[in-house]
Amino acid sequence: MGFKLGNESRKIRTPENTKIIKKNLPKGVLAEANNDGSIFVDKSLKKGTDKYNRTIKHEMQHINDMESGRAAYTDNTVTWEGKTYFRNNGYIDGPAGRLPEGDPKHPWEQSALKAEKQ
Repeated sequence: MGFKLGNESRKIRTPENTKIIKKNLPKGVLAEANNDGSIFVDKSLKKGTDKYNRTIKHEMQHINDMESGRAAYTDNTVTWEGKTYFRNNGYIDGPAGRLPEGDPKHPWEQSALKAEKQ
């Protein structure tokens, strides 16, 4: 017996179809992935450089993790693989302990750092 898949279309997210917005970000922050699928990039990063390209890959992984349901971010929490961790004054009480935001020991950062190399 056959079945019909329907007419669902899936958008594959790439840097080319992702809104990238240049702006002044806080000191030490190169980029931010946003819940709306856009990326803020610090004005100091020059498009086309290795650092820019690695940064975009990193943030794209955060977006892909959000869209797949693997991650979710709010101003006060980070949810990773179904578990919610609280943000507190620049730190996250995550599965690896209380670490600064962006610390490479956070599993969501490990995922994004791995994507930078691909």
